Amino acid sequence: MRIAVTSALVATMMASTAMAGGHAGCADGKTLEEGVLTIATGNPAYYPWVLDDAPESGEGFEAAVAYAVAAEMGFEADAVKWVRTSFDEAIQPGAKDFDFNMQQYSITPEREMMIDFSEPYYSSAMAVLTTGAVVDGGAEATIASLKGLKWGAVATTTAVPMIAGLIAPDSDPLLYGDNTDVTAALQAGQIDAALFDLPTALYLSAVVVENGAILGQFPADRSEAPDQFGLLMEDGNALKECVDGALAALKDSGALAELEAQWLQQATGVPVIE
Repeated sequence: MRIAVTSALVATMMASTAMAGGHAGCADGKTLEEGVLTIATGNPAYYPWVLDDAPESGEGFEAAVAYAVAAEMGFEADAVKWVRTSFDEAIQPGAKDFDFNMQQYSITPEREMMIDFSEPYYSSAMAVLTTGAVVDGGAEATIASLKGLKWGAVATTTAVPMIAGLIAPDSDPLLYGDNTDVTAALQAGQIDAALFDLPTALYLSAVVVENGAILGQFPADRSEAPDQFGLLMEDGNALKECVDGALAALKDSGALAELEAQWLQQATGVPVIE
């Protein structure tokens, strides 16, 4: 599913925040490169977070949020510089080659021991990715049905404790190194299901997993600690207060919710798991 938009919304918001003054000047002397905001994304970066692997277009939820945050901080679009990192590379402690990184990083206490996070910019519903064969075999969007499935997950992600807490399956999940291994195992029939945030599950079911299907979704409020994404920064980054202020302004104005509605609308027909 692809939501057709242009960059007009981002441009409009950037103009409005510039007129309002935003948080211009709050980043002076705090960015890696004076007068430039360096933002990192994945290599590649995927829909619906970034369209066509081109974050500079401002299209896709995270690309649009990045430019909206930049505008609140006083940076014009041409003062935004994009770099690429792997997921694991960026999350390690130490010096960074970016001011902040957006790759759907879940905020966890363990990660906050190594790096800093902004306030959350997205709280995700979790969805069950499976295949048409599993659905045809009788799997249903109920906890009782999910318990009998064979699950897989990336060992270092928050999907592992969520599977244990939300589903408590009859057998321990198989653990993998990355999402590619999980989807390959799903495709090969080694596992029946995996948990992903809803937008990622929509993409994987439509593009990556042949005969992919979404069995159902857990709304964010079904767990005590909904998966929340934050902008990742080097530990102790002086820019954090400025970034948090920009996100707070976007939330208060409704602009962040507007971007979420624009890019991350819930797919119709995905049942809520009871």
